[in-house]
Amino acid sequence: MKTDKKENVSALAAEIRKDFEKRRDARKSLETQWRLNLNFVMGNQYCEIGQNGDIEDFGKQYFWQQREVYNHTATILETRTSKLSSIKLGMSVRPMTTDESDKSAAAFSGKILNSVFNEINLQQLIYEANMWSEVTGTALYKITWNKDKGRRVGRNKEGDIYDGDVEVEVVPPFEVYPDSVTNSHLEDCRSLIHAKAYSLSEIEDRWGVKVPPEEISGFVVTGGSTIGGLGYSGFVQGMGNERLENHAMVIERYELPTSAFPQGRLVILAGDTIVFDGALPFVNKEDGQRGYPFAKQTSVMNPGSFFGSSIVERLIPIQRAFNAVKNRKHEYLNRMTMGVLAVEDGSVDIENLEEDGLSPGKVIIVRQGGRMPQMLEIGSVPTELVREEERLLDEFTIISGVSSLMKYSEAPSTNASAKAITLLMEQDDSRLKVTANEIRSAIKEVAKQILRLYKQFAINARMKRIAGENGEVTLHYFDRNDISSDDVVYDVDGDILETLAARRNMVLELMNLGLLSDDDGKISSKNKSKILEMIGFGNWESAREMDELHINRAKEENEKVREGKIECEEVDDDALHIAEHTKAIIGKEFHYEPDEKKRLLDHIQMHKRRLALIKSLEVSD
Repeated sequence: MKTDKKENVSALAAEIRKDFEKRRDARKSLETQWRLNLNFVMGNQYCEIGQNGDIEDFGKQYFWQQREVYNHTATILETRTSKLSSIKLGMSVRPMTTDESDKSAAAFSGKILNSVFNEINLQQLIYEANMWSEVTGTALYKITWNKDKGRRVGRNKEGDIYDGDVEVEVVPPFEVYPDSVTNSHLEDCRSLIHAKAYSLSEIEDRWGVKVPPEEISGFVVTGGSTIGGLGYSGFVQGMGNERLENHAMVIERYELPTSAFPQGRLVILAGDTIVFDGALPFVNKEDGQRGYPFAKQTSVMNPGSFFGSSIVERLIPIQRAFNAVKNRKHEYLNRMTMGVLAVEDGSVDIENLEEDGLSPGKVIIVRQGGRMPQMLEIGSVPTELVREEERLLDEFTIISGVSSLMKYSEAPSTNASAKAITLLMEQDDSRLKVTANEIRSAIKEVAKQILRLYKQFAINARMKRIAGENGEVTLHYFDRNDISSDDVVYDVDGDILETLAARRNMVLELMNLGLLSDDDGKISSKNKSKILEMIGFGNWESAREMDELHINRAKEENEKVREGKIECEEVDDDALHIAEHTKAIIGKEFHYEPDEKKRLLDHIQMHKRRLALIKSLEVSD
């Protein structure tokens, strides 16, 4: 029986390796294009895809040819990623019902989510994913539960024990192999492979097995350090003879639930050793289902393709033509400034002229009876070269959607009005909205999976730093029961690329129109706090601190009323206290006994009498 089991494991390892090789061959052409895109971004722009399907560098036709690179592709990429980084990502969790308890739990889940985003440095992850998606067309987020993270809760003979925490990492498209490249969405794939090269020591630390090293070459993403201007994991370029030493491939094959495997299946192959074979570990989908721990993001979606397309791929022909025009132009200028000499054969020392040229004060010895050397008339730079350069610059703008207004942060040279400039900015933003929506959709899926992982693994009470609305940080304990909903929504539905200046102008216009004032023409304390938040001064000089303190005190009194009668303090803000106490009675967050409810109603009446007295005194004055 043991022999049969061993043979089955070996057969499974061989089948997974064969499946991986098949998928890698199916998308080989796509991978080659991604490598070409990366070369162009990094400035290696005199290369192309050869007949053998690999990246080849083509040399000069003549020794004197210029092959300078005028890298507009990189600057366009930087501009797009900079603009996309301004996307508003404020999120909240929508409650399951209208009950006050569900509302409170949903609000707390939203605070947990924001706390996790800060811990994992979400903005940096988004920037890294944007770089990958803009260069290759696709990037993925991997959302897992790491049992070795979080707070240390104990120790056993194997070492320290932690309560675990969520881990999010960016996965380049080089690591992902769908069962078919024609599946447009992750959910369309029945299985998915995540393959990565790890060092042998890391494999032993993670999975406790020793595997022999593999010969790994070509463009392979590896676990480890970060290199290069793009901020991606180390790789082997594949244009030379580079090899990774003391590494082995780790292949993770995820399979969606089937009748044979109702909870799905995950098989991890390190080298030729199966280190895990079991159900999908994470309950991370709707209605308690198990699925892929990934969220996909594309720059431009390709219909009928798993992988998206990138702007860099579209810019390559224009970049090649622009480099050629600029270099031919400079070669022409060199001829004009350096000159081209015509000499009679044997009349002068040719070798001396070739080595030294026509230096100032040079004495040229001409054979007696020979013709004097003459400078050929070169003429001016052809106007067609200048026009072609301008046309190519315009094509950069047309293809990339990055105009001079966005790229150089300068207004048009014409006397355009502020309204016209605003319209130009809106047109620039419109080209990025599709990509921006893809980013927001991916981050929303990341947020949902994070909450579902806490719902699955936060069995015991755990602690998180929660930031209050006035900027103060408090420690809160929670467990899986405190997360009642994973319905994540964005707090804002406006223009996803709206600038802070545009938002401030909008708020000022609303204030001038009186839409933020009450019937008396005054702006309430709550609206003042909201206005400060909308224009980016949510914590400015702790402007909302007093209101927040009054609200928190009123919430404490909602609990203290169970113990006995509570009195009004001289410093209480009666309006805020009345609102919070009324919410406690009407809502379902608090369940009061009849005597407790009467005490709270009496307390509300005390606040109302004080408020009425204050208003009567103001009228008499």
